[in-house]
Amino acid sequence: MAAQPIITVRNLVKQYDDFTAVKDISFEVYEGEIFGLLGPNGAGKTTTLEIIETLRDKTSGEVWVDGFSIDKDADDIKQRIGVQLQAAGYYPNLNLSELITLFSGLYGVKVNAMDMLAKVALTDKAKAKYKDLSGGQKQRFSIATTLINNPRVIFLDEPTTGLDPQARRNLWDLIREIRKQGTTVVITTHYMDEAEVLCDRVAFVDAGHVIGIDTPDNFIDKLVASGFERKKEVKQANLEDVFINLTGKEWREA
Repeated sequence: MAAQPIITVRNLVKQYDDFTAVKDISFEVYEGEIFGLLGPNGAGKTTTLEIIETLRDKTSGEVWVDGFSIDKDADDIKQRIGVQLQAAGYYPNLNLSELITLFSGLYGVKVNAMDMLAKVALTDKAKAKYKDLSGGQKQRFSIATTLINNPRVIFLDEPTTGLDPQARRNLWDLIREIRKQGTTVVITTHYMDEAEVLCDRVAFVDAGHVIGIDTPDNFIDKLVASGFERKKEVKQANLEDVFINLTGKEWREA
């Protein structure tokens, strides 16, 4: 049976005075997939996601998440999604276990803090403050907070920016595991190799428009069929693969 859309965006427009950031965007995200929203800075992808997350009002258009309309059912949508927070979202004097407990209270659910931290390999940091974590640990904890309410969809905004290769590859594994457990993942990234490895489908956004939606393989095959050739010979591995092979794949907690 074909997967059903869990997010539907139709003719979405967002205007700021005389500037239009999102120009008649339409797309669907299917249940159980990892979907990438890609594009240069200022393309409109962040505004689009913030509207879907009910964090920003739209000018016109329609958006449904898990069958609920953002116009009529914003509170229902909030209960069904997880949104990656930035560092400013965490109280500096609480440790990770306390932060999990705090967020679970805000969601109105009961969770075991150690179980949540175990999902992202951070049980040994339960008593640590967020500010004392490494970059990779901070990203993993941020993802843990998106899972507290057992969401149907999570939104990850540039989750591997600034991470070393080990942390990046391991975060990929974590995202795949989250999808394996039945959660749909919507991700933004500027790393095209990351989108190619992780995403079932990607949408390219530029100047407020969706300019293409397909699987990474289909996009690449179409480009090659058009006559495109790389200037450098394509090898079976890249320098990041060499880095991982030489230094190992285990978590590095610098």
